[in-house]
Amino acid sequence: MRRHPRRLLVIILLLTLLSIIIDLPSTLPVNFSLGPVKTDFTINRPKLDITLAGKRFYRDLNIKRGLDLQGGTHLVLKADMSKIDSLNRQDALDSSKEIIARRVDLFGVSEPVIQTSIIDQDYRIIVELPGINNIDEAINLIGTTAQLDFREFIGDSLEASPSAIFTNFISTGLTGEHLTRATVQFDPNTGQPVVNLLFDDEGKKRFADITTRNIGKPVGIFLDEIPVTIPQVNEAITQGSAVISGDFTTKEAKNLSIQLNAGALPVPIEVISQRTIGASLGEESVTKSLRAGIIGLIMVMVFMALLYGWLGVLADLALLIYGLLTLAIYKLIPITLTLPGLAGFILSVGMAVDSNILIFERMKEEIRSGKPWQTAMELGFGRAWDSIKDANIATLTTAFILFNPLNWSFLNTSGMIRGFALTLSLGIIISLFTGIIVTRTLLRVLYRRKDK
Repeated sequence: MRRHPRRLLVIILLLTLLSIIIDLPSTLPVNFSLGPVKTDFTINRPKLDITLAGKRFYRDLNIKRGLDLQGGTHLVLKADMSKIDSLNRQDALDSSKEIIARRVDLFGVSEPVIQTSIIDQDYRIIVELPGINNIDEAINLIGTTAQLDFREFIGDSLEASPSAIFTNFISTGLTGEHLTRATVQFDPNTGQPVVNLLFDDEGKKRFADITTRNIGKPVGIFLDEIPVTIPQVNEAITQGSAVISGDFTTKEAKNLSIQLNAGALPVPIEVISQRTIGASLGEESVTKSLRAGIIGLIMVMVFMALLYGWLGVLADLALLIYGLLTLAIYKLIPITLTLPGLAGFILSVGMAVDSNILIFERMKEEIRSGKPWQTAMELGFGRAWDSIKDANIATLTTAFILFNPLNWSFLNTSGMIRGFALTLSLGIIISLFTGIIVTRTLLRVLYRRKDK
């Protein structure tokens, strides 16, 4: 690209144009009059809806806001583990979290946050539901114990009618009360992950009767009236232990076992804290944060222009491109913005010009040593890279620790702090692109300086 900077500039301009389209509000009214010319229409931003390799990629391209910005309900639930064996309590907590997540998804809550917390013998689930302001509705949604039910098929064919899943399965009386445990195991013959079901004495008898009369037929396992899996019975199972096999990945098998355990290890849930956050507080916080971001951006741009002249103006142009790209990526991922997340973005704005300052100062040193302008520019970018790399790696390492992607228990698990770490990390990565690639391309194509 060094030999063809104009081609790279075209690519940068296309990326910028695409970012502007993504960054537009969902509707943009255009209404103005100039003499006899009058215009009154609305620009509707397109939605992203792509299907690749059978998978749909859909984004409405709206900014996702967290609980503190959008308002909603914050609940702290306590799981009663008094009747759960100590060895099974972690699985029981994970299962309770899974069933709550399923209920929230079916309810249609956008960008919920569901986390578990264990302090000594205190097992809690923290639930944040943006946009849900009826706290009683939220409690009714997630506060009941999961119901697991085994059902047999009485229809002709599942393929004949998808609705048969709900209408042609009848309860057998075998429930999660009779399921002792669901675990992930590996088939000794194929090495594939399978899910093993272990029943109590009563469940053993009922399951033997069910499988005996349903050989060659499907048996549905329903959780909260929703089918979890519908395996086919290949033979009568009388030993009280069954295996659900299929083309599972290890993760899929683990998720299935968690769902089944949600009914096998029923945990009573008690609401110990509830709080409704008003949207007005979020709107005020967003307004103040955006105002701070705009003021900070203007101050940085003025500083660069005054200190470096036209070089600073080009760096400011790269900074504007940085802002457009960042917002577009927030919408595409999408990222749920919270107040700490906005703070991470505002901080990254100031850091976005660090690279340019290091490069420009290095260029000054090369010019003072007698190098021609073009050579000094290329050397400035090349020799400043080590300092830029080291500084940003140090910050990215800190952000990695704060984000804690591996969920290490001895590190932070707060969603708010993770939001800050995520926006800061993205800001640094995008700033490296705009500070090194975009600024250099703008200088190569648009800036000319005569050597003295």
